[in-house]
Amino acid sequence: MAPAGAALPPPIGRSSRPPGRPPSRDMVWVPGGNFSMGSDHHYPEEAPAHRVAVEGFWIDRAPVTNAQFRKFVKATGHMTLAERPADPAAYPDALPELLAPSSIVFVPPPGPIGTGDPYRWWQYLQGANWRHPEGPGSSIKSRDHHPVVHVAHEDALAYAAWAGKALPSEAEWERAARGGVEGAEFAWGEELHPGGRPMANTFQGDFPHHNSLLDGWERTSPVGSFPPNGYGLLDMIGNVWEWTDDWYAGYGAMVAAHKQAGGCCTIEYPRGASRQESIDASSQHGTIPRKVVKGGSFLCAPSYCRRYRPAARMAQGIDTSTCHMGFRCIVRS
Repeated sequence: MAPAGAALPPPIGRSSRPPGRPPSRDMVWVPGGNFSMGSDHHYPEEAPAHRVAVEGFWIDRAPVTNAQFRKFVKATGHMTLAERPADPAAYPDALPELLAPSSIVFVPPPGPIGTGDPYRWWQYLQGANWRHPEGPGSSIKSRDHHPVVHVAHEDALAYAAWAGKALPSEAEWERAARGGVEGAEFAWGEELHPGGRPMANTFQGDFPHHNSLLDGWERTSPVGSFPPNGYGLLDMIGNVWEWTDDWYAGYGAMVAAHKQAGGCCTIEYPRGASRQESIDASSQHGTIPRKVVKGGSFLCAPSYCRRYRPAARMAQGIDTSTCHMGFRCIVRS
């Protein structure tokens, strides 16, 4: 493994150079190659760290914004999952009021409550959606350049198809987030706030009740409010979690299966689990299939969720949208 902060060597035969012009405006080329994915030093779901290989690809410079998503909705008439009533057949035991169009919103408590029960700061609010991020009465006025939120996986897929793009695999997303640097704790080095300077939109202060706003933002921030990574990509870390198109699975099983099949050091183009394998009935998502989301959000805090790192990952049910989840798209060469 390369030392922390070392640039990845130019790959051979891995599409290191862009194949011509970007397929659309504001897309950035990420060279293919091998890198160490995951981490052995943080949350269990990130381990074991393992070598993977991906081909080069184009990726959106920033998460899809409210302005971009509005253009998509205007062109297609798309109605997001959060704007539609839930199917009673899918949730036979649900109370009728929980089937109304709703989404999940962070509502900070008035004082210290500890971090043991996330249901004390998450609320399932009727009327919360991408146009009303904090619920009825809120709006995206003056937030054109903020990432769109309250988009479920199917909404992200619909946008990508309309734009002639795709959602990234988990490996592609992590490759892009590392910005050409391997082995460092964060995308920018070894310190969360080098020289006291926030490098991403995360939570500072006493989570969940008091955000000190050291980075200047209580919720989402306009894309580009923080420095780009080594590939020139914005907000790969913090601001909003981002959907990938991989079904969630533990790394251990994938690495073991690779070795059992006779694989050696590097897993070529990993693509996660199957839809059925992603289901964990004992999880908070019950029998709902889960996709991998990456990057952390404005709610990641050192005292609670240290997932503002390229290696971090989380399982997210495909029936869910929240106020801190968005996406960006890729085009494969």
